[in-house]
This record gives sequence, structure tokens and C-alpha cells, in this order.
Amino acid sequence: MKSNSSCLIIAGERSGEDHALSFFDQLKSQTPNCEYFGVGGERLESKGVKLIYHLKDFSGIGITEVLSKIPFYFKALDNILAEVDKRQTKTAILIDFQGFNLKLAKKLKKRGVRVLYYVAPQAWVWKEYRAKVLEKCVHTLFTIIPFEKKWFKDKGVTRVKGVIHPLVLNYEQELKSVPKRKFTHEKKKILVLPGSRRVEIETLLPIFQAALDIVSENKIDFEVGLVTVNSVNSEMYAGLKNVSKTWTSDELHDALNWSDMCVAASGTVTLATGLFEVPTVVAYKLSLVTEFILGFFLKYKGYISLTNIVHEQKLFPEYTQHEANRYNISKELIRWCTHENEYNKVIEELGKTKSLLNGDDFSVPEYMAQVINND
Repeated sequence: MKSNSSCLIIAGERSGEDHALSFFDQLKSQTPNCEYFGVGGERLESKGVKLIYHLKDFSGIGITEVLSKIPFYFKALDNILAEVDKRQTKTAILIDFQGFNLKLAKKLKKRGVRVLYYVAPQAWVWKEYRAKVLEKCVHTLFTIIPFEKKWFKDKGVTRVKGVIHPLVLNYEQELKSVPKRKFTHEKKKILVLPGSRRVEIETLLPIFQAALDIVSENKIDFEVGLVTVNSVNSEMYAGLKNVSKTWTSDELHDALNWSDMCVAASGTVTLATGLFEVPTVVAYKLSLVTEFILGFFLKYKGYISLTNIVHEQKLFPEYTQHEANRYNISKELIRWCTHENEYNKVIEELGKTKSLLNGDDFSVPEYMAQVINND
């Protein structure tokens, strides 16, 4: 291996950085002469990754917001490729963030860069043709949801590795001591998880508060917990009233252990709530323009929350667009607060979540290190 070898790593969202952290320490120890650079947050930077861009500049949600950032993404693409050329980089680890990373993968392939694509694009939701792009441009595709490996292989992707979901690895120790919940008539603990992006919080937090107001009007005794993210100004959370406890996203497991139930923005966090066996009402809203475009092109009609996808059944109520309102959300919270059988039934099923997230018998960091060290 060259003494000055390098590896590009792209974690364009916080969840992508979470995934990277599940293998990065071991990977770095096995590639001592490799310099890592690319896109990430403070946590990857603290581990020695030289950031060309911070992930907070990359993340966007919905077609309208992403469209407004297209000039930025094109410039970022050029700058990243220039750095790849300058460093004569031969390996790249692209994590999720499919819209950007698939374009980058095509250009990296032309430069002879081996692309390790971690967290497969959800081509089974829409754009099935992306499987062909992956087969052509990616050295290895890593899937984290059990059914995905077969799906991509059936679509012609030959080099696919199924991995244990990164959340299981990140919370390996914490998951050994998940509290055994059961219905009680004591004060309920409701955790609010409004998302990791500014636009999510702006949209959903007022709805969550309005839903909690209805729960209170129904004479249900409860207290509210909140999980915040460092990349969002604390003033964004001011609309949530009577918060008794607050945690940062790095303390998510503590917050989940505290809670009896959650109301959450759809995303990776809805798998964390499943792993920690916390019944969760899932909500999501996109702009009207995004809704129209997706409604026109999207064929997928399945579940949106990862816990439901993994279980292949509707354990978590899901509400999107106009249905993501205070009445529907409060209805579900009230049901779990007042119906013992309904609450305990969900808890029992959630206990199976971890066992469903299996993977192939191999070490991700060792596999990646072999590719990197083969410069």
C-alpha cells in the first residue's frame, strides 16, 4: 500500500454519519496509512476525517428544497472530484444520500475509483433503474434491510453484502438493558422527536404540540421529553411547551429508555424507537410541489417507517401530508394511554425487532480495509 493512500468518505446527512461511526474506528485502525477526507460532521472530523464540506450544508428535504440547492451540489461535486484527482484517490465510501452519491459514483467509476456504497439506495421505492447504475459503477453494495440483498441481486447487482443494521451496532451495549415496558396508570412519558433538519422541525413541531394539547384536554396525565440536534438553532424548539426533560441526539438512547411512547418525524430514528421497544406515532410532511411530483412518479405504496418495513406489518401508525394532523396523532397517543391491550401488544411485537435485523457473516471494516489496502 502507498504511504500516502487516501479514501473519500461522503456522509451527507446525520444518519449517514451515524452509519459511518458504526465501522470507522475499526476501519481506521486497519488502514493506518490512509488519509480520509470528504463530507461529514463534527464526530467524523474529530476522528481525523478532513472535511471538504460539513454535512449541515449538504442536507435537504423535499424536492423544492433540493432543487434550490442544485447549484451548490454541482459545485460541491466538482470540488470533491478535484480533491480526488489531486490525491489520486482509489477508493471511496459513499453512505446513503442517494441523489448526490449516485451521480458521484458514476464520475468516480470513470476515474477508476472503487466505490463502496454503504446503505443501498431505496430503489425499491422508486427509480428501479438505479440498480443498473449500481451494478455498473459500484465495487460493492452494502444493504441494511433484510429483504434488500435479494431484491438488488434479482435486479442484476452481483456484488451485494448484507450487513447488520448500523443502529444495532451503534447501540450494541445499550440494547442489552432496554427496560421492559408494560401499560401502567401512572403519568405517561411522551417523547417528541421532531426531526434532524430545520424544515422538519418548523413543519412538525407545531402539529406535535397541538396533538399534545388534545391529549391534555382528554384529562390524561403526562410529561413531555424532547430530543434536539446540535445543527439546529435551539430557538426552533421554543414552540414545544412544558418540556420536563431534554436530551441531545447523542443521548437518544437515554431519552428512549425514559419514554413510554414517542411521536416522531419519519426517518432512521423510527427504527431506533423500534429497537428500544417504544411505541411511536410517525408523521411526515412535504411541500405541495414535492407531494405532487412524488405522487405523479412514485409507485411505492408500502410503509414509510423503518420499524414497519422491517416487521412487514403496521406496528407504528403512519401519517403523511394532510393526514399528519393533530387529530390523528392525538388519537393514537390517547389510544396507547388508555387501552392496556393495545399498548402491550405493540410492546410484545417490538421485542422482535433486533432479531429481524440480521446480516451476512463478515466484518464490514475488515472488508473495506482489504479494498483500501489494495491500492
